[in-house]
Amino acid sequence: MNLNPRHTQLLDAVRAQGPLTIEALAERFDVTLQTVRRDVQRLAEAGLLARFHGGVRMPGSTTENIAYRQRQAMHSEAKKRIARSIAQRVPNGCSLVMNIGTTIEAVAHELLQHRGLRVITNNLHVAALLSTNSDCEVIVAGGMVRAADQGIVGEATVDFMRQFRVDIGLIGISGIEADGSLRDFDYREVKVARTIIEQSREVWLAADHTKFNRPAMVELAHLREIDVLFTDSQPSHTFQELMVQADVECVTATTTAATAAATATTPH
Repeated sequence: MNLNPRHTQLLDAVRAQGPLTIEALAERFDVTLQTVRRDVQRLAEAGLLARFHGGVRMPGSTTENIAYRQRQAMHSEAKKRIARSIAQRVPNGCSLVMNIGTTIEAVAHELLQHRGLRVITNNLHVAALLSTNSDCEVIVAGGMVRAADQGIVGEATVDFMRQFRVDIGLIGISGIEADGSLRDFDYREVKVARTIIEQSREVWLAADHTKFNRPAMVELAHLREIDVLFTDSQPSHTFQELMVQADVECVTATTTAATAAATATTPH
C-alpha cells in the first residue's frame, strides 16, 4: 500500500508508545473514529499493524522481518533523506560494499551520478540500478538468491566478500537495541554483513528512526564497530550517549536545505 502522512504518523505513534486504542488515535489525529478504523484496517491488511479488540499494536515479531514490498513503502521519504546524506559523503573514485536493504537501495539511486566507483554488492536491486551508471563498476557476489528481496546470502557469499578490502562498507540493519547491539532476522544475511564489516576500512550504517529499540533475533555487531551512523531524526538521549561512548559519528539527515543537507549530531 502507499502510505499517506497520517498512516506514517499513526505507525510512528504505535511504535513509540505501544498499543493504542482507536479512541486515543482519533483524539491524537483529530479525526473521526470511522476514519481511524479505516486507516487501521488498511494498515492491518498490509501487515503493518496487528489489531485487537478496541485498538492496535505493532506485529512485533523478533523472528521474521516485514515483507519486502511493505518495507519499500514504509518511511520512503526518510530513506531518501538518509540516502542523500550518505551519497554526499561518498567520494568519487572510491570502493564500497553495499548490502541488503531498502535504505541501501535508496542510496544506490543517489549514486547514479557518481564517477569512478567500484561497488561490490550482494543485492541484485542495487546491482541493477548502478549498472546503468557507465562510470560505476559493479561486482555481484555469488551465493544463493533470496526470493523475497533478491538478496544474495550464504557461505559462498561470505567467501566471496573475503576477497576484497574496500574503502567503505555500507550496511543496513533491522534493529538497534538499547545495549548497542545491532540485530537482524536472517543469520545467513548477518554472516555476510559481519564479513563486510571486517573487510571495510570504514563502516557506515544506514538506519531510519524506526530501527532504534526494534527487536530482532540475530546479533550482527555492536555500535562500537560502526564509524558513521546515518539516520533521519535525532535519536533519544540513551542512544546518543551510547554513540558517544562507542565513538560513532551520528549524521541526521535534515528536512531543510533541499533535504540534501545533513547535520552531524555527534562529532567523531
